[in-house]
Amino acid sequence: MIPASLRKLLAFGSGVGIEITGARGSETLRISAVRVRPTGARVLGGFSIENAAQQPAAEWGQAYSAFVKKLGLKHIVATVLLPREDVILRQVTVPGVSDKDLPAAIGFQLDGLHPYAEDDVVSSWARIPATSTVLVAIARRAALERYNAWFSEAGIKIASFTCAPAAIYSARRLFASGPVPEVLALEETNGRVELYGESPSHPLFSAAFDATPERAIALACAELRLDPLTETRSFHALLGAEPALPYAAALAGACPHLFLPLNLLPAELRASSSRALWIPTAVAAGLVLMAAAALAAYPKIEDRRYLRSLNAEIEKIKPQAMLAAKLDKDIGTTRQRTFLLDQVRRRTKTDIDVIGEMTKILPPPIWLNTLEITRAQVSVAGETDQAAPLLKQIDASPFFEASEFSMQPMRTGAGEVFRIRTNREPGK
Repeated sequence: MIPASLRKLLAFGSGVGIEITGARGSETLRISAVRVRPTGARVLGGFSIENAAQQPAAEWGQAYSAFVKKLGLKHIVATVLLPREDVILRQVTVPGVSDKDLPAAIGFQLDGLHPYAEDDVVSSWARIPATSTVLVAIARRAALERYNAWFSEAGIKIASFTCAPAAIYSARRLFASGPVPEVLALEETNGRVELYGESPSHPLFSAAFDATPERAIALACAELRLDPLTETRSFHALLGAEPALPYAAALAGACPHLFLPLNLLPAELRASSSRALWIPTAVAAGLVLMAAAALAAYPKIEDRRYLRSLNAEIEKIKPQAMLAAKLDKDIGTTRQRTFLLDQVRRRTKTDIDVIGEMTKILPPPIWLNTLEITRAQVSVAGETDQAAPLLKQIDASPFFEASEFSMQPMRTGAGEVFRIRTNREPGK
C-alpha cells in the first residue's frame, strides 16, 4: 500500500469520467473532466447527453470530441462507471491468503457469487488495502458488449469499465493525509435511495433501496454498525464536486495507479493515452522520488561517515587494546597455574592425612599389605582377627564414609584376609 504522503506526490494527471445512469433504453451519460496535481484536483468542465441510447452514437460522439478537444484532452481515454443494475458487487473475506494465492482463492468462489453461466459474465476484483476483504465486480458480457459498441460507434476510447463504490473508495483517499474516517453518504436517483458507507466493521458498503431515505439509512446503519444518529452526507459533500460520480470516475482515469484496479472491460478492448504525454509527469515524479530517496538516504550517509571516523579511532588504539588483551590472557594463565599448584600441594597434605587416619583406625595387630588412595576413594587390603567390625570403625572417622567390602573376608590359619573400599568425604 502506497503511504499517504507519497500518494499525494504521485497524484498527477488528467482524466475524463463518464457515468451511465437512467433506465435501460433511455440512458443518460454524465461526463466530467478533471486535472489532478499534488495540491488537489480541479474540475475542467462537464456536460450531459440525455437519452443517449435513443440518439445516433456518431452525433453525441461529436459533442464529446468537441468537449475534450476544447479542454486539450483529446488524447485522454475515458473511464466509465457502469449502472448499478448491470454490476453485481460482492465482498469476499479471505483471511490469511497472500496476494500470490489470491487469484486462485477468488476463482474458486466466483461461481457462487452470481446466478449466470460461467461464459456469460466478466469479472474483476481488487483487495481493499490493509484488509482481508476483496471487492469482486461481476457483469453480464452482453451488457459490456452493448456499452462498448456504443462508445466504439461514437469514436470514444475507453480505458476502464468500473463501478461507483470502487471509484468513491479510492477518491476519498487520493489526497487524504491520514486515516479516512467512517462515513455514510446518500443519493436519491430514479426514485431509489443509493447509499455508500465505510466503518470499522465494513471497509466498504454500497446498496440501493426502494424505500424512504429514513428507512434506508436505518438499514445501512445497522449493517455498518454505526450509530443511527450518524450524520448522513450527500455524494456531492463526500467528494466535493457535482456531479460526484463522474468526478470520481475522472479521478480514476487521471490516477489509475492510485485507485482500486477494478476494471470489467476485457484487456484486449482497453485503450490507453499516448505514452509521450506522460514524459513530463514521469520526469516530475522521478525528480520527486529522487528527492525523497535523497532525504531518506541522508541519515544512512551520516551514519556511514560516523562509522568511518569510529573505525579510524579504533585503529589508533588497537595496538594498546591488543597489548591489554595479551596481558589479561597472561594473567589468567598465571592465575590458573597458581591454582593448580595450590591444588597439588593440598592434595599431598590430604593424602598424608588419609594415611595417618588409616594408621589410627587400623592399629596392630591389624596389618595392611595394600593401601591405594585416589581423589575419591581409598582401598585397603590386609589381615586381622575379625574383619567385620572394620567397616564401622572406618565410617566412624570424619575422613571416610560408605565403607564396604570389595571382596568377602576369607578365613586363614592366622585370621581373616579382607579388602575394603571406602569413599573420602568431600574436602578430606
